[in-house]
Amino acid sequence: MTHQDTIVALATPSGAGAIAVIRLSGKDAITIASGAFKSVSGKILSNQATHTIHLGHIVDQGRTIDEVLVSVFKNPNSYTGEDVIEVSCHGSNYIQQEIIQLFLRAGCRMATAGEFTLRAFLNAKLDLSQAEAVADLISSDNEASHQIAMQQMRGGFSSEIAKLREELLNFASLIELELDFAEEDVEFADRSQFKDLVQRIRFVLKRLIDSFAVGNVIKNGIPVAIVGEPNVGKSTLLNALLNEERAIVSEIAGTTRDTVEDEISIGGIGFRFIDTAGIRETKDVVERIGIKKTFEKIDQAQVVVFLADSFNFNNHQFVDGFKIEIEKIKNKYPLKPLLIVANKVDKLEDKQVSSIKNDIPEIHFLSAKQGVGVEALKDKLLSFVNTGALRNNDTIVTNSRHYDSLLKAFEDIERVNEGLESGLSGDLLAIDIRQALYHFGEITGEITNDDLLGNIFANFCIGK
Repeated sequence: MTHQDTIVALATPSGAGAIAVIRLSGKDAITIASGAFKSVSGKILSNQATHTIHLGHIVDQGRTIDEVLVSVFKNPNSYTGEDVIEVSCHGSNYIQQEIIQLFLRAGCRMATAGEFTLRAFLNAKLDLSQAEAVADLISSDNEASHQIAMQQMRGGFSSEIAKLREELLNFASLIELELDFAEEDVEFADRSQFKDLVQRIRFVLKRLIDSFAVGNVIKNGIPVAIVGEPNVGKSTLLNALLNEERAIVSEIAGTTRDTVEDEISIGGIGFRFIDTAGIRETKDVVERIGIKKTFEKIDQAQVVVFLADSFNFNNHQFVDGFKIEIEKIKNKYPLKPLLIVANKVDKLEDKQVSSIKNDIPEIHFLSAKQGVGVEALKDKLLSFVNTGALRNNDTIVTNSRHYDSLLKAFEDIERVNEGLESGLSGDLLAIDIRQALYHFGEITGEITNDDLLGNIFANFCIGK
C-alpha cells in the first residue's frame, strides 16, 4: 500500500464555527500551500523552519479568500511523518470550501476516512493499536474511556505486547536454529527458561483477556434497565438521574409506551439508562408492544433496577407478590445485577421503612421527585463495575479485534506449553510458536494486509 500523493481535508467538524482547520499532508503539501499563501511579512512558506506558524492570506488569482494562520510541519517530524500544513481559517462554510477547492485544483486530492492516521501508521509514527486508540480518543465521552485511550495511544498496550513478542521471537530463533543442526541432536534453547517464559506469557495474556470485560463496559457504557409496574416513578427516576426532563411524567398509568434512553457519566463510567413501559396486564395494543420491548431491554441490559412504589409495601399481599417477582428475575438472570428500589419514600414513616427493610434487606429507598437517595443509587450502580484495574493504571483491552487476537495467541501458547510438558520435538513446537507470533503481530500491525487496514480506518472521521 503506497500513498505518494498529497491529500487535503477539513480537520475540524464540518459546519460553521469560529475557526476551522484544513490539513494537507504529502510530498507537495508545502509547495501547494506556498502557491496560495501570502505572508504579511513577505516570507516564502517553503523556506520556513518546521513547527512554525505564519500569519497571512489565502489568495486565489489575486482574490483574497481569508486571513489565516498556517502551521508548518516538515517530515519526518510531523503527525503523518510527511510534510504537513495546517491552515487555520475563519469557520465559514463558504471559506472552508473555497480554500479546499483551491488546494484540490493545485494538485491535492480529498483524504479518505482516517487517511492521515493511516499514513502515520505506514510511516511508523504509530503502531496499529496506537492508531486505533486515536479513534477511541476522539469518541471517548467519559473520564474512564479517555484514560484508557490515552494509555493505549502512548503505547502502554503495544509495549507490553511487543516485549512478550520479542522474548518469544528470541526463543523461536533458537529453536529454528536447532532444526538446522537436527543431526547433531543439540539444544540451543534452554527448555527450563522457555517454560518460565511461556508461563509468564500465559499469565499476561490471561490478564489482558480478562480485562476486556471491564474495557468493553467502559468503552460502550453500561445499559441499565429501569423496570416496574406503571406509575411507580420510573420516568421521574430517569429524569432525576439525568438531571433534566427527559421522559414524560404523568399521574396516568401507562404514559410511557416506548423505551426512553439517555446516558450519563458516574465516577468516570458511562451508564445508559433505559426507562421502560410499565409491566402490567393490558388490552391496549400500543402499550402491550411497549411492555414487550421492556422485556427485550431487560435481556439487553447489564444491570436491572426494579422499581416499586413505597406506599404499596403497606399491603402484605403486595409484598408477597413483589418477592415472587424478585425471585423470577433472579432465576431468569442469575448473573445480572439486580437493584431493588422503593420509590416515593417521602410517603413513609421511619418505622415503615424499617419494617420493609426487615422483609427485603437488599432494598434501596429513594424519592426520585425529591431527589432523596439518588446519589446513593448512583454509588451503588458504580459498585457493580470493577474499576480496580483502572485505578491501578493497568492495561485494559477495549478493542474487540485485539481481544480476538489475544484469544488466538493464548490458544497457541497453551499448545506450546502442552508441547513442552510432553517433550514435543522442536519442529512441532516451532509451528505453534510461529502462530502465536503471528497473532501478536496482528495487534501491533507488524503483520497486516490491505483489507484489515481498510476495515479499521473506514471507521475514522475524515481529516484524522
